[in-house]
Amino acid sequence: MATQRWTPRVTASAVIEDAGRYLLVEEETSDGLRLNNPSGHLEPGESPIDAVAREALEETARPFEPTHLVGIYMSRFQRPAIGEDVTYLRLAFTGRAGEVIAGRALDTGIVRTLWMTLDELRASRHRHRSPMVLRSVEDHFAGVRYPLGLLTVDDTLWNPEQIHAAAA
Repeated sequence: MATQRWTPRVTASAVIEDAGRYLLVEEETSDGLRLNNPSGHLEPGESPIDAVAREALEETARPFEPTHLVGIYMSRFQRPAIGEDVTYLRLAFTGRAGEVIAGRALDTGIVRTLWMTLDELRASRHRHRSPMVLRSVEDHFAGVRYPLGLLTVDDTLWNPEQIHAAAA
């Protein structure tokens, strides 16, 4: 009998800071309005760096250029009443965000963007989408930065036919 392999859900998030304030999104969830870093799931054939740039743009209407990795985080989310038990693996990036693109709509479920200080974030932890929101901002504030080169994405991500060619 084959068992299903456990796989975490992989997300990429943007930790965007300007003058001591961090850019967050307020989003609709099944648990009500929650605060989150601009984040989302990787799509097939998408690198984490491409994913974070896309998600930041979709959720904030601002272009985002990642410059460093802040951290790699795991957390578990459970809702026993409906049998949900999910583990998330989040790659958090920091970088440069551009100005809001006029007329660009925010992604479905995003109510608004807002800038918050670290103290405001700490005081609102009960509204965070996950513990990774504050943890990644705390790490950023502490100066944690890793080069983007820490992540390696093989060409087979974009060209799956190379998998078979390499094996031949």
